[in-house]
Amino acid sequence: MEYQKVILIPAYTPDEKLISLLKMLTEHGTVNIVVNDGSGHDYDALFKKAEVYAVVLRHEENRGKGAALKTGLQYIEKFVKPPYIIVTADADGQHAVSDIIRAASVAEREPDSLVLGSRKIEKNAPFRSRFGNGLTRAVFRISTGTAIYDTQTGLRAFCDKYVSFMKDIPGERYEYEMNVLLCWARAKRSVREIWIKTIYIDGNTSSHFHVIRDSILIYGEILKNTGASLISFVADYILFNLIYMILSGFSVSLALDLANVIARLLSAGLNYTLNRKFVFKSNVSVKRSALQYGLLAAGILVLNTIVLEIYTFIGIPPKIAKVMTECTLFMISLLVQKKFIFKKVQHQPKSNAAIKEQTGGNNEKTSGRTYKWDSYSESDNIYTSGYFRVDRHISD
Repeated sequence: MEYQKVILIPAYTPDEKLISLLKMLTEHGTVNIVVNDGSGHDYDALFKKAEVYAVVLRHEENRGKGAALKTGLQYIEKFVKPPYIIVTADADGQHAVSDIIRAASVAEREPDSLVLGSRKIEKNAPFRSRFGNGLTRAVFRISTGTAIYDTQTGLRAFCDKYVSFMKDIPGERYEYEMNVLLCWARAKRSVREIWIKTIYIDGNTSSHFHVIRDSILIYGEILKNTGASLISFVADYILFNLIYMILSGFSVSLALDLANVIARLLSAGLNYTLNRKFVFKSNVSVKRSALQYGLLAAGILVLNTIVLEIYTFIGIPPKIAKVMTECTLFMISLLVQKKFIFKKVQHQPKSNAAIKEQTGGNNEKTSGRTYKWDSYSESDNIYTSGYFRVDRHISD
């Protein structure tokens, strides 16, 4: 079975390097999709050139890299006939054509994998690239348990069967690319890294990455998964020690048990609220999830008390024993919450047609029209929608 190679390029205020890239890609027989993410009328002439080599989709306003990629995916899903491999690449020439084609070939051989074009970070790489990638790599591994060398690469390839999955991942700007990795890691899907050339143009000044805003979005997505548990653990630990000190006049065993139970009940309420609203964003009824969480908390409390007693019985100091106990039971609690308590209630999308014409749902390939897309994000239980313009279709 032969796959088409579809190259998806989000572009915001690009230069002539985009045209050069498209020319070279065309020589390899690729289908090229460019999304003009609100670059403004000053760039109309350049995108007109791009139309010779690619389908150009247009956002009237800048909506972010994630939104541009989703627009491209919506178009591809509707108008490109499977089987095909999608490769996302940057518009600034930082990805060599040979690496783009090689990523597509690897994805064709391994259709169940997300293929990442990973850059070896050399000593002469810009500091923002070395620091940002190293820090993100460490935080991502701690948070997910998955090791990915280049978490910030924009060169990614995957099979057509994952288009629906990819377009429903939340995120509108640079955080979308991190969310993709998080979702693949959570789903236990295969991630394959291949080494690519490291190309930095003018010290990477062409990047539209907003250091403060986009870093907050990216690290927020990574840390929210462990942040609730960390906050609850800190609250539990502080409460345990305070109550244990207050009850110091009682026997050690009684003070230990009371402090553990009271601290656990208070921190459990905090953990339930944080997990339901921010981590799992559950749409399950409060009554049902609270009852299930209460049963889980009771079971964990019993185990917590037993394990804590065992650790202190064998001579481990109470404060250290408390930390060891929490670490022992943390993963059990998180797994039960994700799989059973806060599992999403499935909803049907408002429309299974990924793209509908704004003028009434006609699906014919009519150029010069504005299209509307809408999708359902199971992970966030929300609908998203937007508009883009097509001036020339693949078959025009």
